[in-house]
This record gives sequence, C-alpha cells and structure tokens, in this order.
Amino acid sequence: MGKLRIQALGTAFTIQSEEDEEYLNKLFGYYKKITDEVSQISSIKTPLQIAILSGMMICDELYKEKQNKVALENGTVSLQADTDNQTDFFDAEEIEQRTLDMISKIDQVL
Repeated sequence: MGKLRIQALGTAFTIQSEEDEEYLNKLFGYYKKITDEVSQISSIKTPLQIAILSGMMICDELYKEKQNKVALENGTVSLQADTDNQTDFFDAEEIEQRTLDMISKIDQVL
C-alpha cells in the first residue's frame, strides 16, 4: 500500500492506494508532464481547464490504445511499426490543436 502527496494546479492533498509508492510517483509524474504541456497553451488559463483538458488527453490516449488492442486481437491491424512516422503523442502543437478543436466542439454544443 502506498501514499502519494499531490501538489498540482494550486491544490494539495494525499492519496492512499493499493499500489506501491514508486508506481504512484510514476503515474503522477506522467500526469504532471501532461498538465505542464497543456498549461503551455496560451488559451488555457485556469487550473480547472488544465486539469480537464489533461484528463481528456489521457482518455484519448487510453481510448486509442484500447481500439488498437481490439483491432490487433481481431487481426485488422498490422503489427509492423512505422518508426519513420512515429511522433511524440504529446507534441505541444498537437495538444494545442486538439484543445482548440475540443473547445470549438464544446462551444457548438453550448
């Protein structure tokens, strides 16, 4: 069982989990990396916006990985990696573009 002290986006608290502390620190480090990248987007101002968009980016990544897994299990995707075209998923320009797209879609709904 592990504990993790979280200090991010203007708040601080401690969580306790069945996972060990090393794993919790890795997870929080990954989340922190994403929030830092999202906070670089000039149109994102508040900690709540940063947290929500960071969560959306993580959900997007997870969803795509699950889709890839299902496609692999169904034999509909080639296992061959295209290393020439691989890019960092959290490229700042891509994050900004995805964020602006999400904002636009939210504005359309509202």
